[in-house]
Amino acid sequence: MAVKSYVAFFWGLFSAGGVAAAFLLPVHVFLFGLAFPLAWIKPPSYESLLDLIQYPVTRLYLLVLCVLSLFHWAHRFRYALFDGAQIKHLNDVIVVATYGGALVGSVFAIYLLFVTM
Repeated sequence: MAVKSYVAFFWGLFSAGGVAAAFLLPVHVFLFGLAFPLAWIKPPSYESLLDLIQYPVTRLYLLVLCVLSLFHWAHRFRYALFDGAQIKHLNDVIVVATYGGALVGSVFAIYLLFVTM
């Protein structure tokens, strides 16, 4: 009988989060961190951004971006502490803290995107 493991699931989230963070976050940082503040591109009005966030597909996009990025961070930070800091004896605490933090952040993102809007 094979032992089921959660490791592959978290590696999958890590991979998907890395792709999302590598391809999507730089666009957001460029637009909202450089192009709009420096007036390279005319920024959208508050009302147009508020209208855009009312679409469910926009909310879903932002949720996926946030959740995958959080789990990518959690997995990377877990192994940085586990392998880099050599605190292998605290593996259970590290797993709960990192993935728990990503889960709490994901629930908070769901609350902000779907409950408060």
